Amino acid sequence: MAFMLFRVCVWFVLGAALLPAAVKKVYLVERTDAPRNYERITAKVHFAIDPKLPANQSIRDIGMAPRNADGLVEFTSDLEVLKPRDPAKGNGTILYEVSNRGGKGMLNMFERGDEYLLEQGYTLVWLGWQFDLPKEGSLLRIELPKATGATGIVRSEYVPVTKVDVYSLGDRTMQAYPVSNPEDPATQMTIRDAPDGPRRVIPRTQWRFVDETRVGLTGGFQPGKLYEVIYRAKDPAIVGLGMAATRDLISFLKGKADSTILLGDQGRYLKNAIGFGTSQSGRFLRTFLYMGFNRDENGRRVFDGVWAHVAGAGRGSFNHRFAQPSRDGHRMTNTFYPSDLFPFADLRMLDPDTKEDDGLLSKALEENVVPRIFYTNGSYEYWGRAASLIHTSLDGKKDDGISGHSRVYYLTGTQHGPGRWPAAKTAETAYPANPNDYRFLLRGLLAAFTKWVVSNEAPPPSSYPRIDQQQLVAPPALNFPKIPGVRLPRAPHQAWRVDYGSDFKHDGIIAFDPPKVGKAFPTLVPAVDADGNEVAGLRAPDVAVPLGTFTGWNLRDPATGAPTEIQSMTGGFHPFARTKAEREAKKDPRPSLEERYASKDEYLKKVEAAIDGLIAGRYLLERDRTALRERAAAHWDSISAQ
Repeated sequence: MAFMLFRVCVWFVLGAALLPAAVKKVYLVERTDAPRNYERITAKVHFAIDPKLPANQSIRDIGMAPRNADGLVEFTSDLEVLKPRDPAKGNGTILYEVSNRGGKGMLNMFERGDEYLLEQGYTLVWLGWQFDLPKEGSLLRIELPKATGATGIVRSEYVPVTKVDVYSLGDRTMQAYPVSNPEDPATQMTIRDAPDGPRRVIPRTQWRFVDETRVGLTGGFQPGKLYEVIYRAKDPAIVGLGMAATRDLISFLKGKADSTILLGDQGRYLKNAIGFGTSQSGRFLRTFLYMGFNRDENGRRVFDGVWAHVAGAGRGSFNHRFAQPSRDGHRMTNTFYPSDLFPFADLRMLDPDTKEDDGLLSKALEENVVPRIFYTNGSYEYWGRAASLIHTSLDGKKDDGISGHSRVYYLTGTQHGPGRWPAAKTAETAYPANPNDYRFLLRGLLAAFTKWVVSNEAPPPSSYPRIDQQQLVAPPALNFPKIPGVRLPRAPHQAWRVDYGSDFKHDGIIAFDPPKVGKAFPTLVPAVDADGNEVAGLRAPDVAVPLGTFTGWNLRDPATGAPTEIQSMTGGFHPFARTKAEREAKKDPRPSLEERYASKDEYLKKVEAAIDGLIAGRYLLERDRTALRERAAAHWDSISAQ
């Protein structure tokens, strides 16, 4: 989307005296025109919060933060807003996307070339909350104070896909915590062959610190091995202020008279706020709710609706000492970081092993600030993010844990991100990646969610795999067809009972890392039919009227090592044979295209019927019917031509 026409290049301070306590100043950087009579605002927000207020006591290490003359803790964050110029054309709803590693993905997730979000009149908002982003690029950042004098343990994991000699201690491209003393004899590097395998210490003579944030190994790091460096660092950023910034910005924007300073008359019309987050950002929102940040400094509810997309059962490293917010948790990526921690479900459950009694919404329920909630997950999240735990008992024997404030939707046969046709193998996968694009369903769900939040119109019922309907099974019980050349993963990702020390849960201080690991929670996966396609959930036309088998898992390419393990975040696709003769020659048990569909026209009629059902259920917009039918026709041609 292009923005043009006029530009304000000077910084402009907006009425500091009129702002609420936490938002002290908003510096306008730029205004530009956008399509559909929208404008784009780029700004910086200066926050100053009172560490003594009850609402701020959950921010880890807030007591160690430097304070200004008024006793407040100051920090600054990047802000971007897309808003209607004419307030009467807005729908009165803030759609706030929690930025994923500094980016903005909401437009791509909901728009199909039709500027749908702008057409509907949302005020779109993004704010920087992550402190350790790479210095390059136009990412949304936050500048945080440090807990000067604090020290602690940092663990850096790395799993190469090719042989390398040096790696950064930061996750992916993120900035790392510098090692405080490279000569510390307690610092160590370990290696293991599998996430649940034993660690072996690599002698200190075989590896070195290249500089304060990089390490090297004699002979190089081997693909498919899990390496860890455990070291001490000092002066950590106060990471939980990123959550406080999100809370205080939304409270400010809903403050009517206050928000007019930034948004003009549009600010008077904003009545509701929906928080949306994908993957890391969805886990951020689950953590936000769990830690009590949906209650602002004045006791008011912050988000009226929260949508955690493809977050699985996870939370994350968003509010503890030496937290690394980018670290997630997959079978072969970022293992045993504090992402998959009990509790997983909305409602209180008692863990019989640890005697913990807790629920994701316990605090929000107690404070009467629970929003309306959507949880959307796909097949990958059940295989790679332990998603079954959000709606099952802790022993995996019954359906349990969802509150009346929430809906759970399962996007059947999908990988972590939207797929693309034609399906293609990547350098890191054993099989072609899953091409199922679930974004059409998200558009329908957004329309339903907005009506639920704004006008209390009930959304479509939850749709997810259930134990009581034999739609959710233990991995060994999965009756997956014997497709030639296709193997199941060795195991799905699991959430474990982990112990980082007695001060971790309430004070955010890690006493030992890696953590002590106890028993795993049962992880269940969606049941499949004779084709290997999953039977429950929202079955988009690709799955309801299939041209192949869509899986949420894929294996690692043997060249990347660990070939029996799941490739993080990528699903798989295995097309049907075109003819019976071709199928029999391959010894494929799945009926061929000619055995399923008499013609392309018959196939498209079945696609239309599947679309009809999704529209009738309010999971899909009528406006997307034509595009889905055209896609189905193109997919038929693609598979038939192979």
